[in-house]
Amino acid sequence: MRVDVLALQRFYVSPLGAVARRAASRRLGALWPDTSGLDVLGLGYAIPYLEVFRPEARRVVALMPAEQGAEPWPSEDAGLTALADEARLPFIDAVFDRVLIVHALEESDAVRPLLREVWRGMAPEGRLVVIAANRWSYWAQSDATPFGSGRPFSRRQLAALLSDAMFEPVASARALYAPPSGWGPLTRAADAFESVGEKVWPALGGLVLMEAVKRLYAATSRSQGRVLLAKAPERTRSRAPRSLPKRQA
Repeated sequence: MRVDVLALQRFYVSPLGAVARRAASRRLGALWPDTSGLDVLGLGYAIPYLEVFRPEARRVVALMPAEQGAEPWPSEDAGLTALADEARLPFIDAVFDRVLIVHALEESDAVRPLLREVWRGMAPEGRLVVIAANRWSYWAQSDATPFGSGRPFSRRQLAALLSDAMFEPVASARALYAPPSGWGPLTRAADAFESVGEKVWPALGGLVLMEAVKRLYAATSRSQGRVLLAKAPERTRSRAPRSLPKRQA
Protein backbone atom coordinates (compact mmCIF):
# COMPACT_ATOMS: atom_id res chain seq x y z
CA MET A 1 0.00 0.00 0.00
CA ARG A 2 1.32 3.44 -0.94
CA VAL A 3 2.05 6.28 1.43
CA ASP A 4 -0.94 8.63 1.31
CA VAL A 5 -0.50 11.99 -0.40
CA LEU A 6 -1.35 13.79 2.86
CA ALA A 7 1.52 12.03 4.64
CA LEU A 8 3.86 13.06 1.82
CA GLN A 9 2.67 16.66 2.09
CA ARG A 10 3.28 16.70 5.84
CA PHE A 11 6.75 15.28 5.41
CA TYR A 12 7.89 17.84 2.85
CA VAL A 13 6.67 20.83 4.85
CA SER A 14 8.60 19.58 7.89
CA PRO A 15 12.25 20.52 8.59
CA LEU A 16 13.31 16.94 7.83
CA GLY A 17 11.47 16.99 4.52
CA ALA A 18 13.22 20.24 3.61
CA VAL A 19 16.56 18.52 4.30
CA ALA A 20 15.66 15.67 1.92
CA ARG A 21 14.46 18.04 -0.79
CA ARG A 22 17.62 20.17 -0.66
CA ALA A 23 19.94 17.18 -0.78
CA ALA A 24 18.22 15.57 -3.76
CA SER A 25 17.72 18.87 -5.59
CA ARG A 26 21.45 19.60 -5.55
CA ARG A 27 22.14 16.40 -7.43
CA LEU A 28 19.18 16.87 -9.75
CA GLY A 29 20.38 20.37 -10.61
CA ALA A 30 23.77 18.95 -11.59
CA LEU A 31 22.11 16.47 -13.93
CA TRP A 32 19.60 18.84 -15.50
CA PRO A 33 21.07 22.35 -15.35
CA ASP A 34 18.99 23.57 -18.29
CA THR A 35 15.49 22.42 -19.27
CA SER A 36 14.68 25.39 -21.49
CA GLY A 37 11.95 24.51 -23.98
CA LEU A 38 11.64 20.91 -22.77
CA ASP A 39 8.59 18.93 -21.63
CA VAL A 40 9.04 17.61 -18.09
CA LEU A 41 6.99 14.94 -16.29
CA GLY A 42 7.14 14.23 -12.55
CA LEU A 43 5.84 10.79 -11.64
CA GLY A 44 4.91 9.61 -8.15
CA TYR A 45 5.20 12.52 -5.72
CA ALA A 46 7.65 14.83 -7.48
CA ILE A 47 6.05 18.21 -6.72
CA PRO A 48 8.74 19.33 -4.23
CA TYR A 49 11.35 18.93 -6.99
CA LEU A 50 9.41 20.27 -10.00
CA GLU A 51 8.93 23.93 -9.15
CA VAL A 52 12.47 24.82 -10.21
CA PHE A 53 11.72 23.71 -13.80
CA ARG A 54 8.56 25.77 -14.33
CA PRO A 55 10.19 29.10 -15.30
CA GLU A 56 12.18 27.63 -18.18
CA ALA A 57 10.58 24.35 -19.31
CA ARG A 58 7.93 24.44 -22.02
CA ARG A 59 5.61 22.20 -20.03
CA VAL A 60 5.76 20.65 -16.53
CA VAL A 61 3.24 17.99 -15.47
CA ALA A 62 2.93 16.07 -12.19
CA LEU A 63 1.28 12.65 -12.44
CA MET A 64 0.34 10.82 -9.24
CA PRO A 65 -0.73 7.17 -8.81
CA ALA A 66 -4.40 6.61 -8.03
CA GLU A 67 -3.57 4.60 -4.90
CA GLN A 68 -1.58 7.54 -3.51
CA GLY A 69 -3.96 10.38 -4.23
CA ALA A 70 -3.27 13.72 -5.89
CA GLU A 71 -2.36 17.18 -4.65
CA PRO A 72 -3.52 20.33 -6.50
CA TRP A 73 -0.44 22.08 -7.89
CA PRO A 74 0.50 24.85 -8.31
CA SER A 75 -1.74 26.68 -5.89
CA GLU A 76 -1.54 30.04 -7.66
CA ASP A 77 -2.08 28.95 -11.27
CA ALA A 78 -3.89 26.48 -13.51
CA GLY A 79 -3.57 22.92 -12.28
CA LEU A 80 -0.70 20.84 -13.61
CA THR A 81 -1.44 17.58 -11.79
CA ALA A 82 -3.14 14.40 -12.99
CA LEU A 83 -4.26 11.20 -11.30
CA ALA A 84 -3.91 7.90 -13.18
CA ASP A 85 -3.25 4.19 -13.13
CA GLU A 86 0.53 3.93 -12.99
CA ALA A 87 0.56 1.10 -15.54
CA ARG A 88 -1.54 3.08 -18.08
CA LEU A 89 -0.27 6.64 -18.32
CA PRO A 90 -2.71 9.04 -20.06
CA PHE A 91 -0.21 10.49 -22.53
CA ILE A 92 0.50 10.09 -26.21
CA ASP A 93 3.73 8.45 -27.34
CA ALA A 94 7.10 10.21 -27.32
CA VAL A 95 6.05 13.49 -25.70
CA PHE A 96 8.33 14.06 -22.66
CA ASP A 97 12.00 15.05 -22.87
CA ARG A 98 12.63 14.61 -19.13
CA VAL A 99 10.92 12.35 -16.58
CA LEU A 100 11.53 12.54 -12.83
CA ILE A 101 10.41 9.52 -10.78
CA VAL A 102 10.15 10.04 -7.00
CA HIS A 103 8.19 7.99 -4.42
CA ALA A 104 7.01 5.73 -7.22
CA LEU A 105 9.09 2.59 -7.78
CA GLU A 106 9.52 1.65 -4.12
CA GLU A 107 5.81 1.00 -3.54
CA SER A 108 4.66 0.01 -7.01
CA ASP A 109 3.12 -3.41 -7.60
CA ALA A 110 3.82 -3.06 -11.33
CA VAL A 111 7.35 -1.68 -11.61
CA ARG A 112 8.14 -3.08 -15.06
CA PRO A 113 4.80 -2.09 -16.65
CA LEU A 114 5.27 1.36 -15.12
CA LEU A 115 8.74 1.76 -16.63
CA ARG A 116 7.54 0.50 -20.00
CA GLU A 117 4.78 3.14 -19.94
CA VAL A 118 7.35 5.79 -19.07
CA TRP A 119 9.50 4.58 -21.98
CA ARG A 120 6.52 4.86 -24.32
CA GLY A 121 5.78 8.41 -23.26
CA MET A 122 9.36 9.65 -23.60
CA ALA A 123 10.85 11.29 -26.67
CA PRO A 124 13.74 9.47 -28.41
CA GLU A 125 16.93 10.01 -26.40
CA GLY A 126 14.81 11.45 -23.58
CA ARG A 127 16.24 11.24 -20.09
CA LEU A 128 14.79 10.13 -16.79
CA VAL A 129 16.04 10.40 -13.23
CA VAL A 130 14.92 8.02 -10.50
CA ILE A 131 15.21 9.19 -6.89
CA ALA A 132 14.73 6.26 -4.54
CA ALA A 133 15.63 5.11 -1.06
CA ASN A 134 19.11 3.60 -0.83
CA ARG A 135 18.77 0.10 0.58
CA TRP A 136 22.04 0.43 2.56
CA SER A 137 20.98 3.60 4.39
CA TYR A 138 19.38 4.39 7.73
CA TRP A 139 16.64 6.26 5.87
CA ALA A 140 15.42 3.03 4.27
CA GLN A 141 15.18 1.42 7.72
CA SER A 142 13.36 4.26 9.47
CA ASP A 143 9.58 4.58 9.65
CA ALA A 144 9.89 8.31 10.37
CA THR A 145 9.90 9.28 6.67
CA PRO A 146 8.22 8.11 3.44
CA PHE A 147 11.59 6.76 2.27
CA GLY A 148 11.24 3.99 4.84
CA SER A 149 8.18 2.56 3.09
CA GLY A 150 8.21 0.01 0.32
CA ARG A 151 11.23 -1.53 -1.39
CA PRO A 152 14.56 0.36 -1.35
CA PHE A 153 17.14 -0.10 -4.11
CA SER A 154 20.88 -0.34 -4.53
CA ARG A 155 22.51 1.32 -7.53
CA ARG A 156 23.08 -2.06 -9.15
CA GLN A 157 19.42 -3.02 -8.72
CA LEU A 158 18.21 0.26 -10.21
CA ALA A 159 20.60 -0.08 -13.16
CA ALA A 160 19.39 -3.61 -13.88
CA LEU A 161 15.74 -2.56 -13.63
CA LEU A 162 16.21 0.35 -16.02
CA SER A 163 18.26 -1.71 -18.47
CA ASP A 164 15.50 -4.32 -18.63
CA ALA A 165 13.07 -1.53 -19.56
CA MET A 166 15.28 -0.38 -22.49
CA PHE A 167 16.92 2.53 -20.72
CA GLU A 168 20.67 3.02 -20.60
CA PRO A 169 21.90 4.14 -17.14
CA VAL A 170 24.45 6.92 -17.62
CA ALA A 171 25.02 8.49 -14.19
CA SER A 172 24.36 7.77 -10.53
CA ALA A 173 24.98 9.31 -7.15
CA ARG A 174 23.89 9.16 -3.53
CA ALA A 175 22.60 12.02 -1.42
CA LEU A 176 21.07 12.75 2.01
CA TYR A 177 23.64 11.91 4.69
CA ALA A 178 21.96 13.55 7.66
CA PRO A 179 20.30 11.11 10.08
CA PRO A 180 16.53 10.58 9.56
CA SER A 181 15.68 12.59 12.67
CA GLY A 182 13.67 15.76 13.04
CA TRP A 183 15.72 16.91 16.05
CA GLY A 184 16.53 20.59 15.48
CA PRO A 185 20.33 20.52 15.88
CA LEU A 186 20.60 17.63 13.39
CA THR A 187 18.40 19.23 10.73
CA ARG A 188 20.29 22.52 11.08
CA ALA A 189 23.57 20.67 10.55
CA ALA A 190 22.25 18.80 7.48
CA ASP A 191 24.41 20.70 4.97
CA ALA A 192 27.53 19.83 6.97
CA PHE A 193 26.49 16.17 7.01
CA GLU A 194 26.10 16.33 3.24
CA SER A 195 29.58 17.75 2.68
CA VAL A 196 31.29 15.26 4.95
CA GLY A 197 29.14 12.22 4.17
CA GLU A 198 29.85 12.01 0.45
CA LYS A 199 33.58 11.91 1.25
CA VAL A 200 33.70 9.79 4.42
CA TRP A 201 30.80 7.31 4.15
CA PRO A 202 29.47 7.60 0.57
CA ALA A 203 27.63 4.25 0.61
CA LEU A 204 25.32 5.42 3.42
CA GLY A 205 23.53 8.25 1.63
CA GLY A 206 19.78 8.00 2.22
CA LEU A 207 18.92 8.38 -1.46
CA VAL A 208 20.23 6.91 -4.67
CA LEU A 209 19.76 8.92 -7.86
CA MET A 210 20.15 7.39 -11.30
CA GLU A 211 19.89 9.02 -14.70
CA ALA A 212 19.12 6.92 -17.76
CA VAL A 213 18.54 7.56 -21.47
CA LYS A 214 15.72 6.08 -23.53
CA ARG A 215 17.04 3.74 -26.20
CA LEU A 216 15.05 2.55 -29.19
CA TYR A 217 16.86 -0.79 -29.25
CA ALA A 218 17.95 -3.04 -26.41
CA ALA A 219 21.66 -2.93 -25.63
CA THR A 220 23.71 -5.99 -26.53
CA SER A 221 25.28 -6.03 -23.06
CA ARG A 222 24.34 -4.49 -19.73
CA SER A 223 26.72 -2.41 -17.63
CA GLN A 224 24.85 -2.58 -14.35
CA GLY A 225 27.81 -1.75 -12.16
CA ARG A 226 29.09 1.46 -13.75
CA VAL A 227 28.94 4.54 -11.54
CA LEU A 228 29.62 7.81 -13.33
CA LEU A 229 30.69 10.66 -11.08
CA ALA A 230 33.58 12.33 -12.89
CA LYS A 231 33.28 16.02 -13.74
CA ALA A 232 32.27 16.88 -17.26
CA PRO A 233 31.12 20.01 -19.13
CA GLU A 234 27.44 20.89 -19.22
CA ARG A 235 25.42 19.50 -22.09
CA THR A 236 22.64 20.80 -24.21
CA ARG A 237 19.70 18.72 -25.35
CA SER A 238 21.59 17.31 -28.34
CA ARG A 239 24.89 16.44 -26.68
CA ALA A 240 26.07 13.02 -25.66
CA PRO A 241 25.40 11.63 -22.16
CA ARG A 242 27.73 12.88 -19.48
CA SER A 243 28.76 11.91 -15.98
CA LEU A 244 27.26 13.48 -12.87
CA PRO A 245 29.51 16.18 -11.39
CA LYS A 246 29.82 16.55 -7.65
CA ARG A 247 28.22 19.65 -6.22
CA GLN A 248 29.26 21.58 -3.18
CA ALA A 249 26.74 21.66 -0.32
